[in-house]
Amino acid sequence: MTSLIHALRESARLYPDRPAVIQGAQVIDHATVGDRSDRLAAALAVRGVAKGDRIALYCPNSAEFAIAYVGIVKAGATVVPVNLLLNTEEIGFILNDSGAKGLIFHQAFSKQAESVLRAAPGIEFRVCVGGEAEGAVAFDAFLDSNAPIPEVECDPEDLVVILYTSGTTGHPKGAMLSHGNLVANTRSVRQAMHWRPGEDVVLLVLPMFHAFAATVGMLTPLTNGCAFVPLPRFEPDQVADAIHAGRATIFLGVPSMYTVLLRLRNERVPLLSSLRFCVSGGAALPVDVLRRFEEKFGIRIYEGDGPTECSPVTCVNPIDGLIKPGTVGLPVPGVEMKILDEEGRELPCGEVGEIAVRGANVMKGYWKQPDATREVFRGEWFLTGDLGTRDEDGYFSIVDRKKDLIIVNGMNVYPRMIEEVLYRFAPIREAAVVGEPHDLHGEIPVAYIAIDEAKSATEAEVRAFCREHLGRHQVPRKIVFLPELPKNAAGKILKRQLRKHGEIERGVTGLE
Repeated sequence: MTSLIHALRESARLYPDRPAVIQGAQVIDHATVGDRSDRLAAALAVRGVAKGDRIALYCPNSAEFAIAYVGIVKAGATVVPVNLLLNTEEIGFILNDSGAKGLIFHQAFSKQAESVLRAAPGIEFRVCVGGEAEGAVAFDAFLDSNAPIPEVECDPEDLVVILYTSGTTGHPKGAMLSHGNLVANTRSVRQAMHWRPGEDVVLLVLPMFHAFAATVGMLTPLTNGCAFVPLPRFEPDQVADAIHAGRATIFLGVPSMYTVLLRLRNERVPLLSSLRFCVSGGAALPVDVLRRFEEKFGIRIYEGDGPTECSPVTCVNPIDGLIKPGTVGLPVPGVEMKILDEEGRELPCGEVGEIAVRGANVMKGYWKQPDATREVFRGEWFLTGDLGTRDEDGYFSIVDRKKDLIIVNGMNVYPRMIEEVLYRFAPIREAAVVGEPHDLHGEIPVAYIAIDEAKSATEAEVRAFCREHLGRHQVPRKIVFLPELPKNAAGKILKRQLRKHGEIERGVTGLE
């Protein structure tokens, strides 16, 4: 199996003049992406970056993100993408935990970067994209180097990226994805989604620090002579204009995006006519949304799935084949999936169990967390934590989360992390967070809290405290005050009763 470096160089050799990144009126071909990423690799080598070193990337969707990512990989180093929604405490943890040697950040985040660096002494150099920042080298100046391009040989087991996912213990876990993982998954994506090398164009508004966007929206085009159109934020009219201007053929989205796109005025529907199909992932796509979207735009949505730890794509409804709404489709080529019971026995069709995955796409493990790694593997099989079923045709469906994971706009949010912040707010005596379905965001976090009798707090005060210590997607959208949270005989808070409380409040179910 070749390395990702080889796959990227081969694509640039075969399709040098084909567009790679379409950014507004700027069209950057594969040869130029190859040259600029080579220069970045050379500049990193000059600063002592060697094989296996980690470089953090804190940047919105852009050509520069892709060039930096590829350049880091070509230097033999490991990319550590930073979630733009995280607060500085969380970013500082990631930089220190990964042992990042350098930080490439966008000028829009210069204040956050400055704050983070005070707590991350291991950062030896900084590079600023899109402007200037004190103590940092400007991106273009960094690339303006005549240093020799490093000749790095990477094997399938060498790391490409560490993707940090929120953890239930209060600290995120870094999923280690290798050259073998990403070469395998981009190949699977190309085959399963019937990509046309040298032709397809992807509209990429999902954040490129996320596994879905990075693998399907950036690396698959860059290793197949195709192009992507990066947008830094989701705004439906801008998305429609960008699809039309870039003649995009594939759109990647999470369910909430399709809900919003349905609001486009009828006269703007033709702007999406260049799309061959859309792909939905990150959370369950309501069947009603899928049907209304396809009826309005005449474009099919293929729902798929896969966790970050699987690079991430594991399955998708077959392109131009049988779509089963409400399912996440069939395993992609090279990936095996099955349903296991608690003892690890495979369950027959129709029975609910945990979805397990095996294939070259499955991560090496969690960075510096061998115990956490052992917990999610049963032999060669990765335990996804999703409860699901398999039907007689081999289509998989996700019916629930094994843990209390909440997915907000396709982003993972763990209640425990929010709860720990809430407990740091002095007036709060008890706190618990559960997910609640939401038409726009997929799910939202709802906080149930009990206030100390001797103190007081308003909803605005609680939310303001959360904003100081949590990312925007983690701040509870609803806060419910109760005299006391329900508990079992052992004193454990009963979240199922809180969910029941929410259902009664929303009129989903009545009192028994």
